[in-house]
Amino acid sequence: MSNELSHELIDNTAQKRFEIHIDGYLAFEDYEFFTTSQGEKGIAYLHTEVAKELSGRGIAGYLVQSILDDAAAKHLRVKPICPYVSAYIDKHPQYQDNSVFHNATP
Repeated sequence: MSNELSHELIDNTAQKRFEIHIDGYLAFEDYEFFTTSQGEKGIAYLHTEVAKELSGRGIAGYLVQSILDDAAAKHLRVKPICPYVSAYIDKHPQYQDNSVFHNATP
């Protein structure tokens, strides 16, 4: 992934998804909020989708990194229901302590 990749992450609260708009195309991550058994607030990432016209440009990875950083900044636990998000966390240990499917208490 290019270090020069930088796109605005939009929180579309009406549709419960994070969006990135590029060249008239859309990449997004559906989400919903939850509370852990310990009473911590969390965000579940449900589905990642990137327009086929944007494939091969590192957009999905950029989107997932952005939403994981956003969750950490907001002190939200992460539930990676989406297989892409879960696989991303598998490959990036710095996000595992915040994931209820990895190291965090569900």
